[in-house]
Amino acid sequence: MVQAPPVTHYENFPVASLLCPPHLRQPIAAIYAFARTADDIADEGDATPAARLADLAAYLADLRAIAQGQPPSPRWASVFLPLQGVLRSHQLPVPLLEDLLSAFAQDVEKTRDAEGYADRAELLDYCRRSANPVGRLLLHLYGVGDAQALRQSDAICTALQLINFWQDLSVDIPRHRHYLPRADCAAHGACQAELLALQSTRENARLIADCADWARTTMYSGAPLVHRLPGRAGWELRLVVQGGLRILDKVEALKGGSLHTRPRLHAWDWVVMLGRALVM
Repeated sequence: MVQAPPVTHYENFPVASLLCPPHLRQPIAAIYAFARTADDIADEGDATPAARLADLAAYLADLRAIAQGQPPSPRWASVFLPLQGVLRSHQLPVPLLEDLLSAFAQDVEKTRDAEGYADRAELLDYCRRSANPVGRLLLHLYGVGDAQALRQSDAICTALQLINFWQDLSVDIPRHRHYLPRADCAAHGACQAELLALQSTRENARLIADCADWARTTMYSGAPLVHRLPGRAGWELRLVVQGGLRILDKVEALKGGSLHTRPRLHAWDWVVMLGRALVM
């Protein structure tokens, strides 16, 4: 249950939008600040991988400290003091926050691994930690925790993460982020060298189309969750789902061209998304 289409610096985390219930805006903002700062540690600036991993370890230590009622280090106090209040008031599951940091650390490690992800199972394990915790944290805030809702939330979050991958191929591959599973590449006869060179070949187009279909199927499996959330939350989730699906429309229309062109949403797309959300 992540903030709709991937269009911001850290796409998979919610911002307290107009549709967000007012009483949850501060807790959601605290979670976003935690995730955004960790993402910056893993991605931004010119630090070495070793320095990034050391900072993420220190960040994890601060999380565990505030979870035990201790003060954080001064370095990230502006992040952890508000989060500590939310941990107390809403009893957030700390392991979900730890999973996010595990995924950020994996991002740092994978930039040094030219092989990327072996298969879909390995990539889904990454999504389980990089995206799914966000939906589960939001469901926790909304007071929804049954097994079916959690499965559907995981499906939506995983789908949004996959959609972000297929939208950002032209950005991620030059940064040594390889999310197209090797098994899928082999199944479609896609050449790794041509992918790394961002070449739009027939094989690469089939590969990306199949991966987009995987993301779409995953999103459809989670979409019934929109009917479980009350009021504003349900409407926000409808737009989240439709935003992801609209990006997929654009990825598929490029027929492999997302290797060199990043599809974006425009004003008309929001009209389409709203119309589709109304009839869900």
